[in-house]
Amino acid sequence: MSSHTTSFSVARPQLSRRPSVSSRLSFAVSTVERGEGSGSNAPAEEQIEEEIAEIKRYEVCASMNTPVDPYDKCSKRRYLDWVQDAAQERLRRKARRRTTASAFDRGRTSWRYKLWESYDAAQGWIVVTLIGAAIGLNAALLSVITEWLSDIKLGYCTTGFYLNENFCCWGEDNGCDDWHRWTGFAPANYVIYIMFATIFAFIAATLVKSFAPYAAGSGISEIKCIIAGFVMKGFLGFRTLLIKSVALPLAIGSGLSVGKEGPSVHYAVCTGNVISRMFDKYKRNASKTREILSACAAAGVAVAFGSPIGGVLFSLEEMSNYFPLKTMWRSYFCALVATAVLAAMNPFRTGQLVMFQVKYDRSWHFFETVPYICIGIFGGLYGAFVIKWNLRVQAFRKKYLTKWAVLEATLLAAGTAIICYPNVFLRIEMTESMEILFLECEGTEDYQGLCDQDRRWANIISLTLATVIRIFLVIISYGCKVPAGIFVPSMAIGASFGRTVGIIMQSIYHAHPDSAFFAACQPDEPCITPGTYAFLGAAAALSGIMHITVSVVVIMFELTGALTYILPTMIVVGVTKAVSDLFGKGGIADRMIWFSGFPFLDNKEEHNFGVPVSAAMTNDVVAIPTHGMTLRSVEDLLKQPKYQGFPIVENLTSRVLVGYIGRTELRYAIDRIRRERAITMSPEAKCNFSPPALNAVVTPMTPTVTISNADYTTSSTLVDFSRYVDATPVTVHPRLPLETAMELFRKIGPRVILIEHHGRLEGLVTVKDCLKYQFKAEAAENPRDDHDFAEVQEKIWGFMKQAAGWVSDKVASASGGRIKLRGGADERAALARGNGQIMDGDELVDDDGVELENR
Repeated sequence: MSSHTTSFSVARPQLSRRPSVSSRLSFAVSTVERGEGSGSNAPAEEQIEEEIAEIKRYEVCASMNTPVDPYDKCSKRRYLDWVQDAAQERLRRKARRRTTASAFDRGRTSWRYKLWESYDAAQGWIVVTLIGAAIGLNAALLSVITEWLSDIKLGYCTTGFYLNENFCCWGEDNGCDDWHRWTGFAPANYVIYIMFATIFAFIAATLVKSFAPYAAGSGISEIKCIIAGFVMKGFLGFRTLLIKSVALPLAIGSGLSVGKEGPSVHYAVCTGNVISRMFDKYKRNASKTREILSACAAAGVAVAFGSPIGGVLFSLEEMSNYFPLKTMWRSYFCALVATAVLAAMNPFRTGQLVMFQVKYDRSWHFFETVPYICIGIFGGLYGAFVIKWNLRVQAFRKKYLTKWAVLEATLLAAGTAIICYPNVFLRIEMTESMEILFLECEGTEDYQGLCDQDRRWANIISLTLATVIRIFLVIISYGCKVPAGIFVPSMAIGASFGRTVGIIMQSIYHAHPDSAFFAACQPDEPCITPGTYAFLGAAAALSGIMHITVSVVVIMFELTGALTYILPTMIVVGVTKAVSDLFGKGGIADRMIWFSGFPFLDNKEEHNFGVPVSAAMTNDVVAIPTHGMTLRSVEDLLKQPKYQGFPIVENLTSRVLVGYIGRTELRYAIDRIRRERAITMSPEAKCNFSPPALNAVVTPMTPTVTISNADYTTSSTLVDFSRYVDATPVTVHPRLPLETAMELFRKIGPRVILIEHHGRLEGLVTVKDCLKYQFKAEAAENPRDDHDFAEVQEKIWGFMKQAAGWVSDKVASASGGRIKLRGGADERAALARGNGQIMDGDELVDDDGVELENR
């Protein structure tokens, strides 16, 4: 039989080669701009769009089912390549534009087509409107439920058990006859208060741990990484949204020193992700999804504080490292819709969007700048202190308490209730506490003698204790396995401290009214308004813990509507920022990113390493030659989970770089060959990875199989993967400064940067490589010896185990052995092995793979 060669494509007839993914932009688009190609190529363009979508869907499935991310051995986490994503989206737009032009040229347009085009153009605004309405509705429902759960610990309404105290006693400021305490015996009410708090925390922690571990915490740190391109499958899913929405009111109602404003950003972004995924335009394109997520973050802050402009600025200042004008406008519109829906729902029936919204009609005096500066200093010191010690508590929690998440949250709630009930400012919910502390004394009802001059020093002591106790509770509570934010607890701490300063200033004024220091005071009106000091203290604490400035000023302004207090707020926030920067850059969200080891390059940090990129690059790079590699060898490479992609070189000796192929595209091509071919492919088939020709015509992206001789299973089979080779990967010189390479990752967002010298492949660098070098350099400059701290942790853990053993023995003794809190040796051994425990969501993650170093 004579030898012959057969060439065919797996799915469709082969026309010619064409580049793939990112290189298609420079070939296909430039071809169109030169006027090449006619309407006959429209089906090919449609085929391009379909196959782009197919690869995107395949990439999602691969990331969910195979461990492909080099930063994390958990398959649910990977990093987006914004360069490829932008190329795909621009090619999709070009293909659609050509299709539309071709349809007009042939006169085949109809009213249905024009209507569809209009819908496609307006789809973004439709999605943003739906998301904003859903966020506003959810925020209103959660506000009502949270208030009821917070009040039910103290008593109930006789006219309607579903009413909280405010609705039950409508028009009354200090209770009414319809609102009853649970009993007339104060110690019994104390016990009931503790029981409700414990039960709420237990339910919230159990729901989170059993159904949606990602619903724990605030979520702001993870969302910052997701917007930057770090994918965490399930973090923004519907289950997380549902459990977050259910468990958040329970966590707040339990009295834990956590807030709902941080988690409101998480459930808002979850809402945006769930709704946008229903539309193909956003399901297929990550950059468009990023716009939606940034807008949702703004809407989340807007409904949390009743501050739409502040929400937009918060998203700009804190959440997004890429925020064009288009995204700002979308964020503004989403925040506007969410706030309008929340206002229409009117959850408090007062016209207020949040409970602690107040109005000030008095001015301030220049001499008050001195206490304002003191409040600003407190805000900076508070933020530095809480960040430092909370991270240490987080390290202790991660090392010792991972298996006891539900028990930890339950005991924290019980302990918080025991400590807080005796203090009138800690007993009530934090937003209600801020509402009381913000108010002026004149024209309002007095809460527990707060405005009584005879109880002035008692109030100072009570507020000081409330500040100190709340700081301690925030340090140990933030990070437990329930939905937990830190915005409102910090604001409550700042408000109690600020009110204390205000009362002290008022006392000094009343003791020395004729002093020259108070010469600016008018004799016929109050000189000092302690509520404004509480307001400024809340701004200082929020700025200190998050390291944000402009958005705090705007949020506080929108809360009060007082133009006269913009300058004092700016002074306080400015001082807080200056003090905070003395103790390090970045707020608690940034430090949590560092602690969790996420591959995130913070644009707030400025580095001066003074080394080239070659100092951080990976030298031992597995490359693929253009010719000679067998299909078996390629599949063996794909079985190794640590490789995300492979540089293409002319040969392994010269290592002249010619392109790059991603793991996803390569896996997709091989699977498609095996799926659509009726014959068995030989494992010894040769693979061709030559990059596409520069004058290639755009054709459907299908792997070509060339077979010599009649035997299709012989090693003479040639599999051509050239269509999947990116001939224009991001490359830099080895002597490029490392800071510039990090800036490239921030600005254009490639997944990997190849290092070449005179065309020869020298290595590659990823975000993880840059961060590893950064941490090593910082550790060398500031060496730490954590041995003493580790010993303290061991002692604390030993004490906790002894205390737990003592309690369990006492309970067992008191119950006659019927109640055993401590299991036998077999049960403890099974628990140590991890058998029978509720999974925490971290078990799939190899810590060495997620964290950049052992912290």
